[in-house]
Amino acid sequence: MSLTKDTDGSLELGLYTRNPGYQDEEGGGSAADTIHADPGEKHESDAAEYTQIKPYAGMPKEVLLLYSSQARYRVPREILFWLTVACTLALVTLTVTVIVMSPRCLSWWQASPVYQVYTRSFRDSDGDGVGDLKGIQEQLDHFEYLNIKSVWISPFYRSPMRDFGYDVADFRSIDPLFGTMQDFEDLLGEMQKKGLKLIMDFIPNHTSDQHRWFNLSRTREPHYKDYYVWTDCNATAPRPNNWVSVFGNSSWTYDDVRGQCYLHQFLKEQPDLNFRNLHVRKEITDIIHFWLEKGVDGFRMDAVKHLLEAAHLRDEPQVDPNKAPESVTSEWDLHHDYTTSQLGLHDLLRDWRAEMDIYSREPGRYRFMVTESYDYHEVDKTMMYYGTPLVKESDFPFNFYLLDLPQNTSGLWVQHLVHLWMANIPKGQWPNWVVSQESLYLHPPPPTFSFSNLPNSPLHLLFYFSNLHCYQVGNHDKPRIASSAGQTYIRVINMLLLTLPGTPTTYYGEEIGMENINVTDSQIQDPAGKYNASASRDPQRSPMQWSGDMNAGFNNKTNITWLPVHPDYSSVNVEVQKKDEGSVLAQYRFLNKLRQSELPLHRGWFCYVHADASVFSYLRELDGLDRAFLMVLNFGKESAITDLSSIRELPEQLKVLMSTNQVSEGKVLQKSRILTEAGEGLMIQYSTLIHFNPNHPEQCYVSEKTCYLSAMDILYKC
Repeated sequence: MSLTKDTDGSLELGLYTRNPGYQDEEGGGSAADTIHADPGEKHESDAAEYTQIKPYAGMPKEVLLLYSSQARYRVPREILFWLTVACTLALVTLTVTVIVMSPRCLSWWQASPVYQVYTRSFRDSDGDGVGDLKGIQEQLDHFEYLNIKSVWISPFYRSPMRDFGYDVADFRSIDPLFGTMQDFEDLLGEMQKKGLKLIMDFIPNHTSDQHRWFNLSRTREPHYKDYYVWTDCNATAPRPNNWVSVFGNSSWTYDDVRGQCYLHQFLKEQPDLNFRNLHVRKEITDIIHFWLEKGVDGFRMDAVKHLLEAAHLRDEPQVDPNKAPESVTSEWDLHHDYTTSQLGLHDLLRDWRAEMDIYSREPGRYRFMVTESYDYHEVDKTMMYYGTPLVKESDFPFNFYLLDLPQNTSGLWVQHLVHLWMANIPKGQWPNWVVSQESLYLHPPPPTFSFSNLPNSPLHLLFYFSNLHCYQVGNHDKPRIASSAGQTYIRVINMLLLTLPGTPTTYYGEEIGMENINVTDSQIQDPAGKYNASASRDPQRSPMQWSGDMNAGFNNKTNITWLPVHPDYSSVNVEVQKKDEGSVLAQYRFLNKLRQSELPLHRGWFCYVHADASVFSYLRELDGLDRAFLMVLNFGKESAITDLSSIRELPEQLKVLMSTNQVSEGKVLQKSRILTEAGEGLMIQYSTLIHFNPNHPEQCYVSEKTCYLSAMDILYKC
């Protein structure tokens, strides 16, 4: 500010402050000129009045605009602006690139093994000797201990139990034997709190003959008249055609009330639904909605290949045309051209998948669907359940081929069973592995088969089994691995299961190496076993062995169990094995945690490197990651030395990270001489910059190719 004298002699307060140090940049005037200027001299412009060497706080906008337009202020400002724009664009571009290039996150059903609970045998909470829903809830900590996230529970619908729950009398209610709907909701709520996913067994092919629909259908109530497959037949010889059930004998039973025969591809108490009736389709869809709205996370669709049958009801071709028609009583006697995998089957499954996808829109609540269909040597039929690139179906069909592993414990045989799936799986799909299951209906081999007739050469052996595979599906009773293959192999089989690519399925008790029980004829509970004692599935359904207490901790209220507890329960149980670092349980838990934490094991390449009469060996590696795993598994009858010196991608020396035989852990081995005992599995971790898969694409598989960028610690599509 300054004081100036006006023409009338009065003083006026100026609007600016003189700066003695100011020197006009353009005019070259000096500070002295400004100081000695006549106070009454009129300036040429207002801008001259706002000339300061530096901007100052509180300056008027005219001064601010004057300085902001000068190059020394304008240029840095513009540089900062464009740098901000460039950085923002770069950040957005990088974010979009990372999103586009990032592989899909693994869903819950891919990240964790699926653990199958057989409800009757898992845990009894009320002392009646039969496992129940509350019992499962009491043992949820066991799943957390194992780092299991996906739990598949066998049927608990209301049922007359002619097939232990697979004959459903009401799809919307809980059988009192297992609890109440409130018990189910409590179990589901507790599982959700713990981050566990519940997969229900769903049986769409048939109902119980005590279901309300069947009773209305047999009385020809108009709406329900065609809910089942009916046809005219003779009451004295009810055989409209030569179709036989899975359990043997005719698939047709005469009903006195209706005066016709109904179709049942399983027990006569399990009539097949007629899925050519649109009302039936809607009923089943509504039931799916009912349980999805309850909050279940997925379904295992049972016996799906039987859902439709040919409408013409013609005789099926006989395997042996010369066999007398009246002697055709076994499923093996016929080619099932008209009773399985019929046109329209996959449309049904895709419709259900679409309904489930509606409920999958909620973040973090993907609804999972797995189909059960064992097609034996016709593996291409099984692969169709994956759907197509354009139409989604099941997330995967169950892979039962490892159930055949005990038939011939050799490295070549195991590689064959693994390759059978990997060579046929559609590109980009997710594999899975099952080594034991309680409810699979399997069938005996032809009586002419004998292992003594097998060729001795390993290559001939592999070729023989490849062509005979349709017959080698084990017995109708599928024993536990520890019983069928032997205790020697339970650990190495668990190691195989948890290090192969894809989702493993574990049947309750396999994590501790439970064995089959011996069941006398008087103790048989399984309805199938009551028809044929050798077909009983009771031996692998014995109560879960939790501790050395009464009834193995299965029922600690009364001395009742629906099946006998295995005599070895005092030494083979969860409680004992938790205390033993070398136990089957401890090794299962370690492998499962490693599988979920190591990128090569759950997202990486799977590559065969060796197979012989004893050993099956493979690699798990990930592009861009210098850490990889070599698995050397001995399925033979004696010790073996494996020479992998021809695998140049392997370092000369290899250190054992884990062995099913603890004494081998930490050992440093030469790749030309890797010693394994019978039933021993080695997990070897090594470092390498040279990966195996680029040079051997025909020996390698990956569901979705991903690479690791160590600089940013991220995965990207490559």
